[in-house]
Amino acid sequence: PDGATVRLRARHAVAVCTGSRAALPELPGLEDVRPWTSREATTAGAAPRRLAVVGAGVVGVEMATAWQALGSHVTLLAREGGLLPRMEPFAGELVAERLREAGADVRFGVSVTAVRRLRDGQADEVRITLSDGDEIAADEILFATGRAPRSADIGLETVGLGPGEWLTTDDSLTVTAVPGDWLYAVGDVNRRALFTHQGKYQARIAGAVIVARSRGERPATGRWSPHSATADGEAVPGVVFTDPEIATVGLTAAEAERAGRDVEIVDYELGNLAGAVQYRPDYRGRARVLIDREREVVVGATFAGPGVGELLYSATMAIAGEVPVERLWHAVPAFPTISEVWLRLLETRRDA
Repeated sequence: PDGATVRLRARHAVAVCTGSRAALPELPGLEDVRPWTSREATTAGAAPRRLAVVGAGVVGVEMATAWQALGSHVTLLAREGGLLPRMEPFAGELVAERLREAGADVRFGVSVTAVRRLRDGQADEVRITLSDGDEIAADEILFATGRAPRSADIGLETVGLGPGEWLTTDDSLTVTAVPGDWLYAVGDVNRRALFTHQGKYQARIAGAVIVARSRGERPATGRWSPHSATADGEAVPGVVFTDPEIATVGLTAAEAERAGRDVEIVDYELGNLAGAVQYRPDYRGRARVLIDREREVVVGATFAGPGVGELLYSATMAIAGEVPVERLWHAVPAFPTISEVWLRLLETRRDA
């Protein structure tokens, strides 16, 4: 606070853990509009009468769900052909269906080309011009269109890196572009998996690597070793807090196809479970697992339905532990719970 400079000298390592920020598009007049990002959307003290949400990813659909429930009329603008485009298609379809039932206006295949804020007497609103030529009005506009690293002002240029760039690491969380195995990047700033829980996971791995190297030991580099953040690529869990909830871990069917993986897709309607009916009589939801045909292990899982976030750890354990499918038959789910979906998925596969 008094302007003094303090110089610190690291003996073993420097870890960059500066996170990310919302990335805003380059639109004329955007600053005057005072757009919301995820920060404003999660700290606002009152619900705007009309809220436009730009972006159909996790932040966009979560905030659309929350503010529609809090009393705003939400217009959700999706540039792609559906919501949650990086997940299984049925997940976004279910969320779009529920948003529309709740009164939200969900539009696909449109982008924002211009924004302006009008202040006329008592009126104070945002006018939004869309790529299809339509113009809509809202009291606030939220941009959920991506993230950017918080790395512009930490001196990256002194070690040959560009200010404001993502820091690429290997599985030991060591920054690959800097020689010497002393610079680490943990959390969003490395762009490996932008989740709080993955940042914590990476911190555990990086800490173990730093300790090993400080002792003169060579870190283990194999898959699932104490010094390798293997889960960042193979078992990243995530929950989308929408209605219904979406829980995912591992690969989607599209990702498996792009990677050339030979997988079997097994689906089951969650509403058929006794435990789901106990949870909610009108329960609607769906489960999908991907099974590697060669290794006979689960490599991906997606659940869509109320409360499915609580199913996610079991799926993550199955994938990270590479539990053989034949062993999963012996993991007995309690009756009547939604976790019986695991048994139903195995039966569906057997009977196919």
